[in-house]
Parts: sequence; structure tokens; C-alpha cells
Amino acid sequence: MGYLLVKDIVSPPAFFLEIEQLLELFGFFLLIIIGIELLETIKAYLKDKVVHSEIVLEVALIAIARKVIILDLKEYDSIVILGIAALIITISLSYYIVRGKLRIDLSNTPDQKP
Repeated sequence: MGYLLVKDIVSPPAFFLEIEQLLELFGFFLLIIIGIELLETIKAYLKDKVVHSEIVLEVALIAIARKVIILDLKEYDSIVILGIAALIITISLSYYIVRGKLRIDLSNTPDQKP
């Protein structure tokens, strides 16, 4: 990533990055973050022998955020954009539930008497 940054900065016009270059650099930065998060997932699995679903959901959110940032809206139909939006909402809600911020108690339904 450092090589790409230096290459883009020194190429004419010097010290001026175009939108495509910025998106490329940011995409590589997010790819590095995804790699680090995947390493954390493997480390957590080897330590506890349990897959931590919140870490997996974090990686999925970072990956879909990377896709959205580098997405060219002219190349995709509106149904694909809606699908990506639904995926973001689903992963976000799953992460919210897994983190314990939203507790759903199914043991005491209104039909049953306590």
C-alpha cells in the first residue's frame, strides 16, 4: 500500500490524487484491515477452539463496506444495489443481536403461563 501511495503521489501531476486513485488506495487499506481481522479470527479460534461469530460478522461488515466504497453505480442494476443494502442491514442486525444489545426472550411467550 505504501508503494502505491508513493507511486500515485510522485506521478504527474505530482501531489495530486484523482478520485480513482483515492478509491484504489482506500480499497487496499480496507483489504489490509480485512486481512488483519481474519488473522484475529484465526487467533481467537486457536485460543478458545470456538468460532467467535461477532468477529466473523465484523469481517463481513468491513468487506461489504469495502465493496460499497469502490462500487461503480453505473455498472450495476438497481436490484443488485438493493441486494447489497439488504445484506448490510441483515449483517448489521445480526451483529447487534450477537453483541447482546438486543435480547429476545422466547421462553416466556404470551400463550404460556409463568
